[in-house]
Amino acid sequence: MTGPPARPSRTLLARLTAPYRGPLCRTGQVLGALLFIASLTPSLVPRGYLAQGLLSGICFGLGYLIGVALAALWRRLMLPELGRGRLQQVLRWLPWVSLLACTLTVWWVRPWQDSVRGVMGLPPMDESFSLRLLVVALAVFGVLLVLGRAFAWVARRVGALSRRVMPAPVARLLGIVVAAVLFFNIANGVLLRGALHAADASFGKADALIPPDAIAPTRPGATGGPGSLVAWEQMGRAGRDYVTAGPDAADIAAFTGTPALQPIRVYAGLPAAADARARARLALRELQRQGGFERANLVVITPTGTGWVDPAAADSLEYLLHGNVASVAVQYSYLSSPLSLMVEPEYGEETSRLLFAEVYAYWRTLPAETRPRLFVHGLSLGAMNSERSVNLFDMIDTPIDGALWSGPPFATRTWRQTTNQRNAGSPEWLPVFRDSRAVRFMNQGGSPVPADAPWGRMRVVYLQYASDPITFFTPHDAWRQPDWMAEPRAPDVSPAVRWYPLVSMLQLALDMLLADRTPMGYGHVFAPSHYIAGWQAVLGTQGWSAGDIRRLQFLLDPRRRQQIEQRRSGAGG
Repeated sequence: MTGPPARPSRTLLARLTAPYRGPLCRTGQVLGALLFIASLTPSLVPRGYLAQGLLSGICFGLGYLIGVALAALWRRLMLPELGRGRLQQVLRWLPWVSLLACTLTVWWVRPWQDSVRGVMGLPPMDESFSLRLLVVALAVFGVLLVLGRAFAWVARRVGALSRRVMPAPVARLLGIVVAAVLFFNIANGVLLRGALHAADASFGKADALIPPDAIAPTRPGATGGPGSLVAWEQMGRAGRDYVTAGPDAADIAAFTGTPALQPIRVYAGLPAAADARARARLALRELQRQGGFERANLVVITPTGTGWVDPAAADSLEYLLHGNVASVAVQYSYLSSPLSLMVEPEYGEETSRLLFAEVYAYWRTLPAETRPRLFVHGLSLGAMNSERSVNLFDMIDTPIDGALWSGPPFATRTWRQTTNQRNAGSPEWLPVFRDSRAVRFMNQGGSPVPADAPWGRMRVVYLQYASDPITFFTPHDAWRQPDWMAEPRAPDVSPAVRWYPLVSMLQLALDMLLADRTPMGYGHVFAPSHYIAGWQAVLGTQGWSAGDIRRLQFLLDPRRRQQIEQRRSGAGG
C-alpha cells in the first residue's frame, strides 16, 4: 500500500513572495475606497494626474490599513462575524461595489478639478486625465501593499522567535515594536534624510554654477562688483540674480519723470563666510560700504529656502520709493521653502535673527533724525523667519517702522495668533485684527480696512491668498473643518471644496508642494500689483496718483498686461 504522494517543495520564488501574497481584506477595501473617492474631490490648487494619482493611491492605502487594523481588532476581541445568510452574501459583494464606485468616480473627477482651474483662469483638464491618475493610483497602492505585508511578515517572524523565551502576547507586541522601529529608521534615517542630503548637495552644486551669460556688475558700488566685500562667486545663483536684476536709477526716472537714486541691493550667499553670524556681519559691512544707512529707507529681507528674493516685491518697492532705498539679504539654505518647512520648520531662523540683530544694533546708534526708516520683509519661509527675527521686547523703546510679510506659512506664530484673535465676523482668509492700527491683512482685493484708517507707530501687513495652502494648511484639518471653508468663501477658492476627515489634511499637504505652480495671483505666487498695494500700506508712500499706480502695475505685472490685452482684443472683435 502506497502512501499519499509527497508534496513538491516550494520554489525559491514562492518562498520569497509568500509574505506578499494572499487575499485582500474586505473591510480594508471598503474603507480604502471611501478615502480614495474623497481624495478625488477638489482642494485649494489644481492637481495633475501624477499628483492626484499619488494622493489617491496613498489615501486608498491608508483606508485599507485602517480596515485591516479594525478587522484584526474585531477578531482579537472574538466578536461574532457580521451578517447571516443573505446579509452575509451582500457583505461579501460590498468590496466589489466599492471598487466599482471608485472606477466610476474617477471618470467623473474632471469637473471637480476644473472647478479649481476655472477659478484661476486655467483651461479644463484633457480627457486622458482620469485614466492616467487611475494607473498611478493603482501602482502607488501596490507599492504600499507590498510594504505593509513586509511589515507584517517581520512582526510575525520576530514574534515567533520571541515566543521561545517569553509569553505569546508579549512576543507579538515585541514583534510589532521591532518592525515599527526598523521601518521607521529605514524610512526616516536612510530614505528621507538621505534624500534630503542628496537634494541639498545637488541644489548646492546647481547654486554654485555661473551661467556664461551671468556677468558680474561693473559698477563699483554693487555687491559682487569692484571693491565688493562679497565675491561674485560667493553669492549663489539667487544672490547673483537679485543684485543684477531690477530697475536702475535710469529706469525709475524714465518711468516716474523725476530724478531717482540707484537702489542698493546687498546679498551674502552661503559660501561667503563660514557660519551664519559671520555672513550677517559681512552683509552689514557691505551695506555700510555701499552707503545703505544714508538712504531714506532700509529693508532687511529674509529670502525663501533657496535664497530667492521675489523680484515682484523688490522691484515694486524700489519704484515706489524712487530708488531711495537699500535692502540686504543673507542666504541660509539651498532647499525650497515647502521642503524646508516640512522637514526642518526652523530652517533659517538663526540667520534671519542674526542679520536683523546686526543691522538693528548699528541702526540704533545713528541719530534718530537722520537714520533711515527700517522695515523687514519676507516671503513664505522667509516671512516666518523674518517674523521670528523681530522681538518686540528687544526694541520696545525704538521700534522699526514696519513689515510686509507675504505668504506666511501656517507655523508662523504671530500670524497664527492674530488670525485666531481676529474680530468677530471677519473671515479667517482675510481677518480684521482689533482696531487695525498695528496689523492688517491683504489679499488680491486689498484690505478690508479703509486706506485712510489711522496707523500706529509700526505698520505690519500680511499679504496672503486664500488659495495658498502653505498659509492655510494645519494638521488640525485631519479632524476639524478649517474656518476658511465657512461662508462666505474667498473668491479664489472653489465652491466645490469640501472637508473630509483625514483626507482634507492629506490634500492640503500635497497642495503645499504644488502651491508655487499656480498662475500669478493665486496659490503661493504673488503678483506685483498686490505687492504694490502692500508696500503702499506699509510705507505710507504719498505722491502716487491712481493713474500712476495703474501704470506701475501694468509695467510690473505680466498677468495684468495679459488681462488688459485680452479685454482690448475682445472689444476690438
